Formats: sequence, structure tokens, C-alpha cells
Amino acid sequence: MSKTIQVRLLTIALALVAATTAYHKPTEQAMLDAASHYLNSLTTEQRGQTLFAFGQQDRETWHFVPGNSFEQTYKYKRRGLTYGMMQPEQRHLADALLSASLSKAGFIKAKSVMSLEEVLRVAEGDLTGRRDPSRYHFSIFGEPSPDGAWGWRVEGHHISLHFTLKGGKLVSTSPTFFGSNPHMVISGPRKGLRPLAREEDLARELMKSLDPAQRKQALVAEKAYRDILTAASTRAMLDNQPPGIQASKLNEAQFAMLTDLLGEYAGNLPAEQAAKRMDEVKATARDKMLFAWAGGIEPGQGDYYRVQSPTFLVEYDNTQNKNNHSHTVWRDYANDFGRDMLAAHYEAFDHSLPAD
Repeated sequence: MSKTIQVRLLTIALALVAATTAYHKPTEQAMLDAASHYLNSLTTEQRGQTLFAFGQQDRETWHFVPGNSFEQTYKYKRRGLTYGMMQPEQRHLADALLSASLSKAGFIKAKSVMSLEEVLRVAEGDLTGRRDPSRYHFSIFGEPSPDGAWGWRVEGHHISLHFTLKGGKLVSTSPTFFGSNPHMVISGPRKGLRPLAREEDLARELMKSLDPAQRKQALVAEKAYRDILTAASTRAMLDNQPPGIQASKLNEAQFAMLTDLLGEYAGNLPAEQAAKRMDEVKATARDKMLFAWAGGIEPGQGDYYRVQSPTFLVEYDNTQNKNNHSHTVWRDYANDFGRDMLAAHYEAFDHSLPAD
């Protein structure tokens, strides 16, 4: 290849990189635009069911269970407009907001999880509305703006995602909850679908790589717990739990596996936010990061694991429905819902909207 051709190819490549960079929209701006377009598509009544005060008391109240008897069971109403309450064009705009807030992989994961409601409806012969892929609630807290405090969430069965912004910056992306029931579709045209496959496989690969002494430290219970231990708590706390194995006790290959596992959870978010989570991982001293496992180490035996540090917690559990029903979550001990960064802001400014 001649030097002239090489120079031309390099020039074209640099131009393509420049064009890609020029058209890249920061996550915060994409979220702001998508939220504004979505709100502008709503009727006055729909807007009242979607937009709430930023200081709304239940902004930090969340869950991941089905919704047909939610209010009777949990004694509060799950807020937000569902897909089923939207017009087709509004559903597309709601999904645009979801897409703007997640990575491509995270968006695919969320929509795959939602789609399993139809698999359950058919498998269970449900006629009550308990299994409903249109029952995912979109709520916005505070008027979306480039300089104020606002946030939004989408929530329903096995999805509870929370985003908080202040002054045009995304200050919190947690709790981040994905579940899957079934964890793996075992029959029918979608047989083999496993939305949370890597969350399972990467952790199992790490556990199997441990030598007997390491495995003894990592294994905190012979039987896996019924669910993630923090459940849907407003504040994530793990009191009096055995620690597991320190990351400092892992060899380099094993520590790379642990990092890849955390990268899977971080990678549900857009690149900038995923990088922030991984920067937090890298900044954690290895002797302060813990990996714990409970249950069997072979697929289908029922398993639980967690990775915790002084600042974040990841939990995974797959024990329900004959070990084919999984829950995962990323929690930020101090800053779920933007709590830490917004504490002073709550006191200084009034973000109230007219009472609904």
C-alpha cells in the first residue's frame, strides 16, 4: 500500500472518529430531552399520573413484585403511568427515555425481562392480570431541567431502575434492580432465553476457579438464601453477615474474573456511568472488597452471591421456582436515590409541585 493511500485512509478514519464524537450526546442531555418529549406527549390527566414533586415521600420507596394486588399487599399505591395506560406513540417515547438511561445491553436486558411476563402468563394460564408485560410504571420526580434537581424511575415485576440528576449531572443511578422469572425459559419458542446469563456464568466461573482453601472462605452458607438479603429496603444494610473472601486473597486471574463480573453490572448503564462505577471498583482496596457465595456451585442447585465494598453492594440470588427465578441488584450505600449528594439541596430549595 502506497504512503499516499495510507495517509488518505488515516484521514478518513480520523474524520469518522470526529464525526462520531460530534454527534455523541451526553447521557444527561439525552435523558433530559427524552423525558421532556415524553412529558409533552401526555394529556393533562396522564401528566398528573406521571409527574410528582421531587421531594415526594415515596420517591425512595421501591419494589420489584407483580402489580395486580400491589396496593392491597404493600399498603401504598405504585405511582406512575404504565405502558397499558399510554397511546402507542407515548410508549415509544417512554422507551426512548429508558434507552437514553441505559446502555444498549442494559436496554435489551430490561425489555427481555419485561417480555417474560407473557411467558409466565401463558405458562400459568393467568386470567387475573397478574402477568402483564404492559404493567411497568414510569414516574418523573421534579420538572426535568438542565439546572434543577429531578429524577425518574421505571418499575414493575423484576424491574426497578432509578435515576437522579442535579444541575445537569447524573448524580445517582441506583438502586439498579433486574430480575428474571423464569431465569431460563425451559420450553416453547423462546427456550433457552436467559436475560441474566452473564451475571450467573461469570460468578460461577470465579467460584469454580477457587482452590479448596479459598472456596472455604468464600462459601458463607451451604444453602442459598431465599432472596437477596437487602430485598427492597430503602437503605441497603447487611448486618452480622459473614464476609466471604477478600479480593486480596484472589490471584490475578481470579481478580480479573471478579472485575469482569462487576463490569457486567456496571455495563447496564451508558458508557460514562459504567466507567464511574468501575472507577469506584478500581479505587477500592482489595482487602476491602469481599466476595461471598451461598448454595451449590453447579447450575440448577440454587445459588446466591454478593460483592461488597465500603461504598457499593451487588447481590444475586436464584432459588425460587425450583432455582429458576433470579434477582440482582446494585446498591450504593450512601448515594442510592442521590441521597448523599442531594441532602443539602433538599434543605436549601423547595421542589414541590401542586398536590396530586
